[in-house]
Amino acid sequence: MFAGIGRTCPPAVYIPALVLNTGTQGRSQKPGRGQFMLKSLAAIAAFFLLPVSHASAFGSIGSLGQAAEHERITYLALKREGLGPGTLEELAGTTGRMGAVGAPDSPERGLMNVSSSHCDNGDHLAVPGYPQSEKQAVAALEACRSFIFRALRDAVKKAGRIADGNGRVNTMEIPSFVPCTYNGQPGRAKCEVLDALGLAFHAAQDFYSHSNWVDIPANGPIGEDNPEGLGQNGPAPWLDPAVRAPFPAGLISGCFQGKPERALCRYGSSGERIRHKALNKDVGLIDPRSGRIGKGGSPRGAINGNFGRAVKAAIDDTRNKWRYFTASLIAQYGNFRGNAIVCAMKNDDENACR
Repeated sequence: MFAGIGRTCPPAVYIPALVLNTGTQGRSQKPGRGQFMLKSLAAIAAFFLLPVSHASAFGSIGSLGQAAEHERITYLALKREGLGPGTLEELAGTTGRMGAVGAPDSPERGLMNVSSSHCDNGDHLAVPGYPQSEKQAVAALEACRSFIFRALRDAVKKAGRIADGNGRVNTMEIPSFVPCTYNGQPGRAKCEVLDALGLAFHAAQDFYSHSNWVDIPANGPIGEDNPEGLGQNGPAPWLDPAVRAPFPAGLISGCFQGKPERALCRYGSSGERIRHKALNKDVGLIDPRSGRIGKGGSPRGAINGNFGRAVKAAIDDTRNKWRYFTASLIAQYGNFRGNAIVCAMKNDDENACR
């Protein structure tokens, strides 16, 4: 992921919200002062006590060596798509709180070390004894693609609860006073839809950070520390659910089996796999107002404009997937009901689309 939480292995992790999930995700319940205090204390305790094990990716927070890359990519992708500021904040996140797109980097979501949710472990190198075949590497990346497409289908399916066949929006399925929590637990329909979209967007953004799709390698020999790159600009057609495209020849991502990478991504007596560290373009500055992209902070991201191409591709891909989602709502539920759902998904006021 773009500097994903915990994947840089800090001593503690950020907890996405003080409002903890109790099985009533996003429900309009008004907790008392004591509840807020208890939840705040629980979150603070979790901040200091929870361990971390995930590898770095586009960042989900603005500290611990990250610059909230996932948040800023999502904001830049969707800021002109008609989403209300509150809804966009729920999806992208904001200072002090992860949104749906950052949830896969949270330990409570249970996806931090799931390769398919971050497009990891698609590595292969054509040298004798390499422990993963090209076919196995392709399978790992196809699993990530399937994860993304499945999350998008889930978002469309869950959105059906938002409006009935007459286009009437059920406001009980829209969060109001209490924000959504993104830990995979059942809740209000809009929260569940945003959660599914966050999974799809996060994994797709990580694809551009973790794979060699946009990469131009450094000068010198190609090998495990300097893998071949495909040098592409823009989103990968293979990752577009609206088209059929073949698997890109030469596409790989890095090995990540935990920390330390050099010890865990080895084979034989001295062989090293292509590690996540050798390919990732996770860290760098992105200005959410101007859209200006700074120089990457990882070795691969810092050279040949790799970080900038990864971010631009991730922004365009995220926007494309949002548009695919809204078009799929119309296709699935028809113009009348589908447009009512789109209205409710975009709007902050649960009564605006009734």
